[in-house]
Amino acid sequence: MSSCLILEGGAKRGIYTAGVLDVLLENNIITDGVIGVSAGAIHGCSYVSKQIGRSIRYNLKYNDDYRFMSFKSWFKTGNMVDTDFAYRELPEKLDIFDYETFNRSKTAFYVTCSNLETGKAEHIRCPEMTGKYMDCLRASASMPFVSQIVMIDGKPYLDGGITDSIPLKAAFNLGFDKNIVVTTRPAGYQKKPFTLTWLAKIIYKKFPLFIEALRKRHLMYNQTLDEIAKLEKEHKIFVIRPSRYVKISRMETNPEIIKEMYNLGREDAKNSLKSLQTFLRQS
Repeated sequence: MSSCLILEGGAKRGIYTAGVLDVLLENNIITDGVIGVSAGAIHGCSYVSKQIGRSIRYNLKYNDDYRFMSFKSWFKTGNMVDTDFAYRELPEKLDIFDYETFNRSKTAFYVTCSNLETGKAEHIRCPEMTGKYMDCLRASASMPFVSQIVMIDGKPYLDGGITDSIPLKAAFNLGFDKNIVVTTRPAGYQKKPFTLTWLAKIIYKKFPLFIEALRKRHLMYNQTLDEIAKLEKEHKIFVIRPSRYVKISRMETNPEIIKEMYNLGREDAKNSLKSLQTFLRQS
C-alpha cells in the first residue's frame, strides 16, 4: 500500500501545513507521494527536501519584504508575489533549497495547476525543482486577479485551488491508497459562492471554461469536504485540520499570527501522531 499527503493551499493560511509537515519529518514519517496545491505545494517541496523549519523561517524573516507578497509587488511586477525573489533569489541565495535531497527523494511530488483553456485541474509530477517544474510550482501558487498567467509548454496556468482545492480523488486515481489530507480550514467550514464573475469575464474573457470553474468553485470545494467527511468516518483516509479557528488573512503580515497558525499545525500534528502511525501501519 502506498501513502500520500494531500495538501490544501490558502496563501499565508498555509503556514499551518508547514507546522504539520515539520512534525511529520521530525518523526520520520515520509510518504510515498505528495500532492500540493498552491501554498500546499510551496511547503510540500520543503517536506520532500527534508528541510525542517525552512518554511516558517523564511516566512518570518522576509515577512516585511514587499517582494514576498504585497500589493506593491503587484503594482510593480504584475504579481502579488515577486517571481524573481520568491522562485530564484530566495531558494538559490537567501534560504537555500536542498535541490539534491529533493532530486534523490523516493517521494513522488505533484503540484496541482489550473489549465485556463480547459478549466480543469492538472496534477503535474515534478521530479526536480528547476526550470519548467519550478514554473509548475509557481503556477500552482499564482492566485487569479493578482498574478500573471504562467505559460508552460505553450499552455496557460494559474492557481490549482480554483479547479481542485483538495485533490483527494486525484490521489486515489494515481494509485495512492493510504491518503493523509491536510486542510487549512477547521471542521464545519463551507466555501461561499464566488462574487466576482463580472470581473473574471473582463480579465479572463479568452478562457470561458476557467470563468465557469471560478463560478462553480464553491460547489466543487464543498462536495469535496463532504466526501472527505464520509471517508474519514469510514477510516479510509486520515485528516489533519485546524482544531480551532485562527483569524489569519491570505496576506497576513502580523508575525505573531503567522507563528500562531504554524504552531497550531505542530500541535495538531503531535496530537494526531499516534493515530496517524496506526493508520499507516494498517493494511
